[in-house]
Amino acid sequence: MRAAASFPRSIPFASATLGQSDRMAFLRKTYAHLGVALVALAVFTGGMMRFFPETSLAMSRWAFAGTWNWLLVLALFMGVGYVGDRLAWSRSSRALQYLGLGVSVIAQALLLQPLLWVAMLKLGAVDAQAVILQAVTITLAIFVGLTLTVFVTRRDFSFLRSALMVGSFAALGIIVASMIFGFSLGAVFAGAMILLMAGYILYQTGQIARDFPPTAHVAAALLLFSTIATLFWYVLQFLMSFGRDE
Repeated sequence: MRAAASFPRSIPFASATLGQSDRMAFLRKTYAHLGVALVALAVFTGGMMRFFPETSLAMSRWAFAGTWNWLLVLALFMGVGYVGDRLAWSRSSRALQYLGLGVSVIAQALLLQPLLWVAMLKLGAVDAQAVILQAVTITLAIFVGLTLTVFVTRRDFSFLRSALMVGSFAALGIIVASMIFGFSLGAVFAGAMILLMAGYILYQTGQIARDFPPTAHVAAALLLFSTIATLFWYVLQFLMSFGRDE
């Protein structure tokens, strides 16, 4: 899955001539769009499982039917994520920017279907709902806490860039190896990925606050959205690793 590996496009002196009120307006738009995207993700994901359970379950079964199926799912997801990111950065059309954000939301919702069904089958419907709610709460708490850390301390976290790139490639290699050789990643790997996504939140929030141009609020929202969705994926996996098997 997309681990928010793409870095924001740094634009030298993008905010040098931007007034404080304009920068605040940009940040308000960014986080408003992020909030809408997260709500849309929850609605679309839950709607698929509630109103189209047979379709959702059939897609999930196919995705987990074999190693190459899941690799294909990941490849398609990364491809869609790349297209969505490019659209969100469009300078010619605001509609294309929203299209990029929408495509990414739908792709994330579809990717979550198999994991949520696994949670249902492993934990049971009632326990799975409780664990999913816990995962949502923990994910949002991590995001809010790290975001406040950046804005309150005003610390520059750009030094994390190299470590994040190395960590992302290492994680991708481990994921592919686990699918090819059939070993389980477990709670330790999920915990490591949670830390990696936390690093991305610190880095990306700092970049958005300093370097993004005032018209790039859709791209900024998409960047954070992808990281939060990935963080939720691994928080849920981490909690599920301590659940009971049916």
